[in-house]
Amino acid sequence: MKHAGPLEVEVKLRIPSTGALRPLLTQAGFTPVHPEAAEANRLWDRDGELMAQDCALRLRQYGDQATLTWKGPKVADPQLKIRPEVETGVADPEAMEGILRALGFTPVLVMAKTRSIWIRGDLEACLDDTPYGSFLELEGSREAIAGAMVELGLGAGQIEPRSYAALYAGQ
Repeated sequence: MKHAGPLEVEVKLRIPSTGALRPLLTQAGFTPVHPEAAEANRLWDRDGELMAQDCALRLRQYGDQATLTWKGPKVADPQLKIRPEVETGVADPEAMEGILRALGFTPVLVMAKTRSIWIRGDLEACLDDTPYGSFLELEGSREAIAGAMVELGLGAGQIEPRSYAALYAGQ
């Protein structure tokens, strides 16, 4: 989560391949901070309670790191994904799963992808390879996202409005 406030502001763009975008990110001043690694995401819910509120609870394992993230209801926007987000590191993902189960949560969706993370100032770029294609996620301010899209030669027609969860669920 690379943003200044409690709101996550991001855009997901379909790209032909992550390999083709790496040199463009370098030219645009992005620096790789996490090498390409497998990422496992598990979404949790309790009897559909979170889904009914347009919220999500995710336990993510990426490389040797794990995080627990709560995402609140989406804010209406024609291009960007904007929603409240609270995230924290997790030292023991198996123990966290035990806590979630003890609280009545169960895993409702498991997703896997390969991700690398790049940073430029307050803008984060994630290159993702999934079973549903290759994507670039840009997270930061509206202005930084718009500027990076122009620099990288990416247009509004490449925006993927669906979340990874929706893609994995076949929606």
